[in-house]
Amino acid sequence: MRLLLAEDDPRVAGFLQRGLRAEGHSVMLATNGPDALEAARSLAAELTGTGDAAAMILDLNLPGLSGMDVLTTLRAERNELPVLVLTARGGTEARVAGLRGGADDYLAKPFAFEELLARIEALGRRARSTRSAPPANPRVADLELDRARCIARRAGQEVALTAKELAVLDLLMGAPGRVFSRERILAAVWGASADPLTNVVDVYIRRLRAKLDDPFSRPLIGTLRGLGYRIEAVPPEPGGTAPPNHRA
Repeated sequence: MRLLLAEDDPRVAGFLQRGLRAEGHSVMLATNGPDALEAARSLAAELTGTGDAAAMILDLNLPGLSGMDVLTTLRAERNELPVLVLTARGGTEARVAGLRGGADDYLAKPFAFEELLARIEALGRRARSTRSAPPANPRVADLELDRARCIARRAGQEVALTAKELAVLDLLMGAPGRVFSRERILAAVWGASADPLTNVVDVYIRRLRAKLDDPFSRPLIGTLRGLGYRIEAVPPEPGGTAPPNHRA
């Protein structure tokens, strides 16, 4: 199994490299956040359509770019490389934040090497069972997202999107009907270090509505007061009831 180890502590990195290679794994090391991000992008691209299994072992305390920022950036880019977070932050709050940020598993230091191996093997089994050709462009009602061209099509009409608009829309369309909180959208698209008091999510939702809802009879982007935003799984018929609090 191909493993990307993102760890800046030389002692821990050396121990893990030796142990994992002795178990037959191929291990690539990144010692800072920016290098880890680029290596994860490259590894995921190399694996596309191959059926090979791979995973990333990610320390949260990386220099240059935190491990959490690496993780949320990858998930915002729809990079599905399995990630095992390995960190000294073992509290419940940190575990929850890591899992909600997109981690597939979480192991606190100090840890037993045998447990690490077992968790990596579990990630490998899941990766092999789910890896396939890249998913088709998502579609909800008459709205289709073309990821490669950074455009949406609504009722057959092409609508150009910026990179951030694309990322927000892609997140919402990935789970029609699911409510995404402002905090979740902010972390997924702008990273965990983004100012939690910013209104940038609301700004981009308004931009998407101006492009994808206002010119058409059926609004698709709904608001639930105090909860967040969603793409309506079943849009209302023309002249029917608009999504809840659509303009809130």
